[in-house]
Amino acid sequence: MVATVERRYAPAFHPVHALLVGGALSLILGTLLSDIAYARTYEIQWINFAAWLNAGGLVLAAIALVCSLFGLAPSRRTRGTVLHCALWLVAWILAFLNALVHARDAWASMPMGLVLSVLVFATALVATFFAAWPLRTGGVR
Repeated sequence: MVATVERRYAPAFHPVHALLVGGALSLILGTLLSDIAYARTYEIQWINFAAWLNAGGLVLAAIALVCSLFGLAPSRRTRGTVLHCALWLVAWILAFLNALVHARDAWASMPMGLVLSVLVFATALVATFFAAWPLRTGGVR
């Protein structure tokens, strides 16, 4: 009898976690785009938008981080779970520092606010990649 190998792709993460990660990533992208708009136009309202979008991204990223902690359970752990959780933690810390920078005067928040927004978005994007990385499961039957 020939042994067959069955390969299945498990779902990357829970749908609620996907909703939280997508929402946080969208708000973080909005923060980055608002910072770019402020750097080009010097309209103070763009910094206000960036501060509020960053605050919303912090809230959703914190909830997504808690959801990713559930994925660290030994029965649910996959290849990218630890990296996903660690990168979301780094992204949340950077976003918190970005919120502190955006709390300053508009002129004082640049260029550090823009640099932090780029770093937060890049880290969150890589963390999302590791969350959506498909897991191959299966074995010899």
